[in-house]
Amino acid sequence: MEEAQRRALRRGRARLVAALRVSPLWDPLEERGLFTRPMVEELQSAGSRGEQARQLVIDLETRGKQAFPIFLSILRDTGQGDLADMLIEECECLPAPPQLVDLRPVELDLRGEKHNKNVNFPERLSIPVQVESERPRTPPAPAQGSAVDKRNRDLVYELKADPCGHCLILNNVNFSTDSNLSHRVGSDVDCGKLEKRFKALGFNVLTGRDLKAQEMISELKKLAQRDHGALDCCIVVILSHGCQTSHIQFPGGIYGTDGKAIPIEKIVNCFNGSNCPSLRGKPKLFFIQACGGEQKDRGFVVDCDSPSDEAPGGSLESDATPFQTPAGDVDEPDAVASLPTPSDILVCYSTFPGFVSWREVSSGSWYVNMLDSVLEQYAHSEDLLTMLVRVGNAVSTKGRYKQMPGCFNFLRKKFFFKCK
Repeated sequence: MEEAQRRALRRGRARLVAALRVSPLWDPLEERGLFTRPMVEELQSAGSRGEQARQLVIDLETRGKQAFPIFLSILRDTGQGDLADMLIEECECLPAPPQLVDLRPVELDLRGEKHNKNVNFPERLSIPVQVESERPRTPPAPAQGSAVDKRNRDLVYELKADPCGHCLILNNVNFSTDSNLSHRVGSDVDCGKLEKRFKALGFNVLTGRDLKAQEMISELKKLAQRDHGALDCCIVVILSHGCQTSHIQFPGGIYGTDGKAIPIEKIVNCFNGSNCPSLRGKPKLFFIQACGGEQKDRGFVVDCDSPSDEAPGGSLESDATPFQTPAGDVDEPDAVASLPTPSDILVCYSTFPGFVSWREVSSGSWYVNMLDSVLEQYAHSEDLLTMLVRVGNAVSTKGRYKQMPGCFNFLRKKFFFKCK
């Protein structure tokens, strides 16, 4: 779908949610090939008419290049031409030019403070544009066995079960010709590392390979419907191509091998309190190795003390989709979210939304390689968020193009892995 069409759907979403009559749309949406019957049934189960309309508009962005004109035609055929005209007007409106931020320095009143003139400036290094110019200072790791302070046990998730929980890894390597998506050479390396690592951390590891979008959803729902009552945690890892999608809670989408996208927030919501009651109050961790868009980050020059790491020529690939919109595509979340804020959820992204995620053919992706290494070294002594800072810092210094991992954290407590 063209960016102007996606922008029109987002700008017109409020009116569509308020006025769209969805009941006459389901049959023509299926007959015209925009949605399958299971997809239509899932949209119909979204809740009220307005909630069904909202989810329909969001999912339309993932249905291909012809989705927008077909949707307009269906609107006219069902007597809702005024909404079609509104979308056309929004599509023809040019986006407002971005406003420049005033970054002029200001003078601080430092009277009474002494200035240190003997300042040592470290060497230069290019790091991602998404990162603060000063790197975070991580305190020394506590000795093994002392990671969880007894005084703060009420602020730490309890992991006593054996196994701790299930870990589902969905690994898409080979994509259909019709999808226009390249094979993800090196992803099996990532899958092997994470399978071994999470088994060592006390999880029952389940894997799925080369799944279509609907098959991925089926595997996720199958895991969510299990009884997790005797377990303490759940992990989902997805290795695939990715894209930008409209969202309410979590940005981005993941492609099945058939080239159909699944919004990440749909994946996460399979495990919310309503859909997976046996995981209520328990940590649910998601690790996404996929592109968040197609922008390539060349970084900018700052003062730093680490050497740059140039990847071997010809062996570097990204998980971006070849038919993505050009750089500058920015997601516009709803002004008012209709879903409750999730709890006990951590969604970890291999890259900043809108940017590519790099993968090497022989050694796998930068993100997974560093995540595995950090877990091996620090899982016995540090909480997960501290380790993710280490992962982000290490990945940010790699290569000519840059990558900055990040996460959406809705955990209520600190998370320490159970190490044997």
